[in-house]
Amino acid sequence: MPPAKGRGAWLVLAYQLPARPPHLRVRIWRRLQQVGAALARNSIYVLPDTGEAREDLEWIRAEIVAHRGQASLLEASALDGYTDKDLMAQLRADRDAEYRAFIKEARRTRGVRKLKEQLAAIVKRDYVNTPSRRDAERLVAEIEREHGHQLPASVEGPRLRTRDFKGRVWLTRPHPGIDRMASAWLIRRFIDARAKFTFAGSVPARDRRSVPFDMADVEFGHHGTRCTFETLVQRFGIADAAVRPIAEIVHDLDLKETRFGRPEAVAVGRIVEGLRASKASDGELLERGMNVIEALYQSFRRG
Repeated sequence: MPPAKGRGAWLVLAYQLPARPPHLRVRIWRRLQQVGAALARNSIYVLPDTGEAREDLEWIRAEIVAHRGQASLLEASALDGYTDKDLMAQLRADRDAEYRAFIKEARRTRGVRKLKEQLAAIVKRDYVNTPSRRDAERLVAEIEREHGHQLPASVEGPRLRTRDFKGRVWLTRPHPGIDRMASAWLIRRFIDARAKFTFAGSVPARDRRSVPFDMADVEFGHHGTRCTFETLVQRFGIADAAVRPIAEIVHDLDLKETRFGRPEAVAVGRIVEGLRASKASDGELLERGMNVIEALYQSFRRG
């Protein structure tokens, strides 16, 4: 997406890392690659100023600081030595290289499930709608048609019982967005009406009491082409017809896709961004978002 007008168009992460632990430098570099940040100068990375990008970079900044590094996340309308066109071109070139490498590998592997997971990860960090994305999507669709592919139930994970999750505390990242708001609503309505929620930047190493969701490398998170909301729906076998259109809206907003193209998605996205721009605490923000999803659910039930 192009930089916003009339505000800081870019987010700039500048950081310095301590000498130890030695693996931290590679770890932070990989994190920045995963979110699609473009390298402007040594240890200075940029992304368009969007809610999702801000959240991703804040998470990385917090990780650097937690390891006694120094990091600043700044808004900028311009970056010395670069025009907006230069930065957009760099983002596009980075994603184009990824799509091209993906296409080359896809022609050899032909494993549909793995290909769809890999492509979804690239699309999520494609802020500039790189043209070669269409080539990658067409190739995966062609492979899927050739194989008549259906995912076997075994790769979806076992069906879970809601009674095993009563009275639990659910843990997620701070400053919730659409996927966490909708997932929390789903948990309260279909899994545990008294569920409590707490927030942390990562899962504590010895925390076995809470249930993490919409965090990195957890059971209830993004898997393949699914967002967290879709994962929860599938794992708990939630079959309510009014949940399906919500899942489609959440999917497109969270993964920055137009796969389902529901007309309500734009308005819901605007409302969520407005909520996130408020000064509400994480708990208040989550509750307000859940109220929005509940209203949406009631409208679909009546429809």
